[in-house]
Amino acid sequence: MNHLWSTILAGLLALTAAVPTTVTAPPAAGAPAARATTDRAPAGGAVAGRAPLGGPATVTQVEVLSVRGAGPYRIGARLDRLAAAGLIDWTAPGCAGVVHAGATGAWAGKIMLAFRFGRLVSVGTATVPPRSPAGASVGMSFADLERIYGRRGALIRNDAGDAEAYLVRFGSRAELFTSHPIRSGVGYYEAGIASYVESGFRHPSC
Repeated sequence: MNHLWSTILAGLLALTAAVPTTVTAPPAAGAPAARATTDRAPAGGAVAGRAPLGGPATVTQVEVLSVRGAGPYRIGARLDRLAAAGLIDWTAPGCAGVVHAGATGAWAGKIMLAFRFGRLVSVGTATVPPRSPAGASVGMSFADLERIYGRRGALIRNDAGDAEAYLVRFGSRAELFTSHPIRSGVGYYEAGIASYVESGFRHPSC
């Protein structure tokens, strides 16, 4: 993803994540207690969002974004199939065969998707969580990343010499942490196919 797109998308994710939540105040003293209700378990005996008896929790996790993807958004997945499954909220055409898209469900507002010729090539975020499998995230300094990755990662600059990022290669895939447009440190974390993630930063085509 080129530097301009990552800046724009980071802003969009930050705005989405800023939606306030409503907290219900506790009942006043002397107020009658609400009548207790019983959850009806669906077939199979599990209640949505609750762990079955003796089993693990079923709440969807949005903690990790890796070079394999995030949750149901796996690198290499087809855009049309994800859309048919209700996993795509919106799409926006880019250039050079790239389409940017938003996620749904628990991942909505947390990640941004990039498809090239109909296949998922990158998942990025401007929020925390998610984090990388090693624990790196948006908001960290590049020095923090160097302590986490050691010799596995390296600071790189784009061809124009006006942007800096931290790159970690995993064979044909890569993690890329780009700088924040205003403050120092990481503003956007992206993982996926190296030929898209790294090349898009070093020499963006548009």
